Amino acid sequence: MDSDSSQEPPKNNALFADRPISAKMKHPMETLLKKEGVFVTKIGDMVEGIMLEKKGSRIFIDLGPMGTGILYGREYYEAQDIVRGLAPGDKITAKVMDLDNEEGYVELSLKDVGEERRWKELKKLMEEETILELPVLEANRGGIMLEAEGIKGFLPASQLSSKNYPRVAGGDKEKIYQELQKLIGVVLKVKILDVNTIEQKLIFTEKGQQQEDMQQILGKYKNGDEVEGEITGVVDFGAFMKFDEAGLEGLIHISEIDWSLIEDPRTFLQIGDRVCAKIIDMQGNKVSLSLKQLKEDPWAKISAKYKKGDKIRGKVTKYNPFGAFVEVDHEVHGLIHISEFGTESRMQAELELEKEYNFKILLLDSKEHRMSLGVIIPSEIS
Repeated sequence: MDSDSSQEPPKNNALFADRPISAKMKHPMETLLKKEGVFVTKIGDMVEGIMLEKKGSRIFIDLGPMGTGILYGREYYEAQDIVRGLAPGDKITAKVMDLDNEEGYVELSLKDVGEERRWKELKKLMEEETILELPVLEANRGGIMLEAEGIKGFLPASQLSSKNYPRVAGGDKEKIYQELQKLIGVVLKVKILDVNTIEQKLIFTEKGQQQEDMQQILGKYKNGDEVEGEITGVVDFGAFMKFDEAGLEGLIHISEIDWSLIEDPRTFLQIGDRVCAKIIDMQGNKVSLSLKQLKEDPWAKISAKYKKGDKIRGKVTKYNPFGAFVEVDHEVHGLIHISEFGTESRMQAELELEKEYNFKILLLDSKEHRMSLGVIIPSEIS
């Protein structure tokens, strides 16, 4: 071999992509840049280059003015899923591990690049509001775990749809956890709510994914329709009832459970109860239901039984800031205003709960379900 040719500097690396690399191939600008100290890249930076050759467990990459990069050893084996599909001429983005190793190459890593690429893809999916269908991997007391792009994320219980939200009486955390465990293996339609690459946090939400489907299903219902379903949750302000095979859910407000005054919905309804309800309002995906409107309205006959000025006897059942409620007839209550007594303390001193007293009807409006009462002094009792 001619001694001069052995010292010939490498030509454009792209032309030598099919030649084995046994020693560092120096880029024409490399010496100059090192002399002048122009390198702006530092360890940890991301750089882009062109793959020159794969030789055994080594990959050589043309980094332009920086020289030749190398991916080998542990970094090579940990990036098997990435390097498997690479070929000479492919563009590669890599992380700088060493600017000038003992062989004179720029050491590179693809491990973090793959993860960074996944985080970028997750951010794109979030920005595009892409709907993902993901199986629930595990559950904890705060929510469930899912995985997208090979990265595990968290879906808080508060971000579950009404269909999957665990409605547990009293908010018992252990029971909520048991309900969440039932979702393991179930495929959910979710969106990415937040991507935090610095803290390595991925948050999902199930809310709003079924809006169009729900609108279509709700289209077959109208106000006044009667539906049958199962009570899925009971809270202080009412109860939730699931109906329709698609899992539609509506709220039965405490005021719509019964014509009588209700202190605690749990005394009337329990989770798992099968009931019939009437649809009384639909706003967007929210459905309001009523149980009492499927029962006879006790006020319908009250005007035939009583009139303004009548003296009646009733039982005090409840105090409120405006006065006291008095049970006049079955499921019919009147209100005696606090102004009849002057102060709340005086009212409670003169009217004891669960005791009967004599009253006078001051106003009666059966259509509006209103009855105002006044106190009767002993001399007025006939």
